[in-house]
Amino acid sequence: MKIAIGCDHAGFPLKQTVIEAVRAAGHDPLDLGTDSTAAVDYPDFAERVGRAILDGQAERGILLCGSAVGANIAANKMKGIYAGICHDTYSAHQGVEHDDMNLLCLGARIIGPEPAREIVAAFLAARFVGNDPGEERHQRRVGKVRKIEQG
Repeated sequence: MKIAIGCDHAGFPLKQTVIEAVRAAGHDPLDLGTDSTAAVDYPDFAERVGRAILDGQAERGILLCGSAVGANIAANKMKGIYAGICHDTYSAHQGVEHDDMNLLCLGARIIGPEPAREIVAAFLAARFVGNDPGEERHQRRVGKVRKIEQG
């Protein structure tokens, strides 16, 4: 998979670790910035990563900011983006498997490199199970979320 990766200045220190984790999992990172710790605005990078997913340049995305909260809020404003803050492996895979999450948000001031590697690996290894026999309830629930999104 192609994985769009973006961060603000607070997420930048963890970005290279995430890029390496994406490669280690056998996927292709698409680095959408930022490229330093100089102050920038997280919504700009949330939009870049979200647009990459929506435009088909990437199948999933990973956003980093200080806490992951701002990036998560901004990303979820985009129709078709289903972002979740995950600072543990269970949430990272469960968010994909049951909720069809397509964008992982990580707080670089919350977690360190080793947890980030494991969380990214769990996110990338997961797949949505809502179309599997016996798992239709997840498709139904995701459908209800998408209906809310439509207004």
